[in-house]
Amino acid sequence: MADGMLPPVMTPAQIAAAQPEAPLAPGEAPMQRARARMQNTGQWHPRQSMGRRWSIGCVALEITQRCNLDCTLCYLSDHSEAVKDLPLDEVFRRIDMIRAHYGPDTDVQVTGGDPTLRKRDELVAIVRRIRAVGMRPSLFTNGIKATRAMLAELCEAGLVDVAFHVDMTQERKGYDSEVALNAVRLEYIERARGLPLSVFFNTTAYDGNFHEIADVAAFFVQHADVVRLASFQLQADTGRGTVRSAREPITIDTVAARLRQGAGAPINFDSPVAGHSACNRYAMTLVAGGHVHDLFDDKAFLADLLETTAGVQFDRQHRGRAVRALAGALLRSPGVVARAIPWTARKLWRMKADLLAARGRAHKLSFFIHDFMDAGCLDCERIDACVFMVATRDGPISMCLHNAKRDEFILKPVQAAQGGWWDPLTGQVAAGGPPGHGQPKVTHTRKTLKGRLKEEAAK
Repeated sequence: MADGMLPPVMTPAQIAAAQPEAPLAPGEAPMQRARARMQNTGQWHPRQSMGRRWSIGCVALEITQRCNLDCTLCYLSDHSEAVKDLPLDEVFRRIDMIRAHYGPDTDVQVTGGDPTLRKRDELVAIVRRIRAVGMRPSLFTNGIKATRAMLAELCEAGLVDVAFHVDMTQERKGYDSEVALNAVRLEYIERARGLPLSVFFNTTAYDGNFHEIADVAAFFVQHADVVRLASFQLQADTGRGTVRSAREPITIDTVAARLRQGAGAPINFDSPVAGHSACNRYAMTLVAGGHVHDLFDDKAFLADLLETTAGVQFDRQHRGRAVRALAGALLRSPGVVARAIPWTARKLWRMKADLLAARGRAHKLSFFIHDFMDAGCLDCERIDACVFMVATRDGPISMCLHNAKRDEFILKPVQAAQGGWWDPLTGQVAAGGPPGHGQPKVTHTRKTLKGRLKEEAAK
């Protein structure tokens, strides 16, 4: 793209015509396709993870459209509440489809709506199936129903991560600020403490809490003994949410500045890169003695390390196994080891006082910033370079594109395992061809009216 030119935006016709990703061609490897996508969009370089460490960042597996909260920035459509839960056989088929597209060790986000509203035995079976085919299941939830007993049972089934979504857009009763919501976050931390889980938190950055982002980051630093990743998603005008344009300059750069302020350290968000640089930024730190130390301040060394460990899978549940995997990769690359020794020595020297105060204990805390696009302003290049996909009936598709035309996917009938077609509006299986229906008639509630009211306000 020439300097000064605006990126090409998808037209309504292009959005309507867009289809899920095609299956791999004979002989095509998932990593090969991922690398080609990065090369074709100008995102391939030595610090790019997509196509080097993994073939996709994450695939969302929506197992319900129901939710027990009503977020002002909800990405669901105003028809989502009318859709029944997918049959378990169809969920299993989509799991197998994800495996066929992206290969083993793919991160699968079990989500919705809120996935904990699904029958508990079915949720456990879904997590077990994902792990059984060699992928990593993660639970994305608002946490209301995610009790410790449920989390423990899901761990036994193979759950690797739990990501709690907590922020002011959810309008939880009794909380008037993001700082006040730290009480909820702390409750969730204690529920997961001691379980073999990586604990993540997701926070939407928007007008209502932008001034508190630094305070939220400081909270995660304080609890880095349990929290492994803090993800911040920029507000987007999509779905049935009622918040549209931001008054504050909420961008990847301004959010990164607030995170640095809260962490009290000059963290680097430019390496490694996950997909398109306009979509995602990632930073990895070590926290010792309550102080944050950036791990990615040497970009050249990081690029060498990324290449050396490209084929290594790090166990997020067991720190010892992850360290052994890293050591094994380094021992096979003497040149990188020669650079790693002075780098490590410099890092330890800078951290010496904090490590001494913490009795040698340090905890890894990563920060992630994701900039979802507005439904009416989808950048073609960013869609092509997307690392966050959604599993649909007909294949994976970019999350931003999925949210822009969600009804098209969630209202499609599904071929039933026993024959016939399952209707998402009735939950019934009918013989013969797929049921045909127009736009569903919905008995509107506050939730389902949101999207309609937003459209009327925009006219």
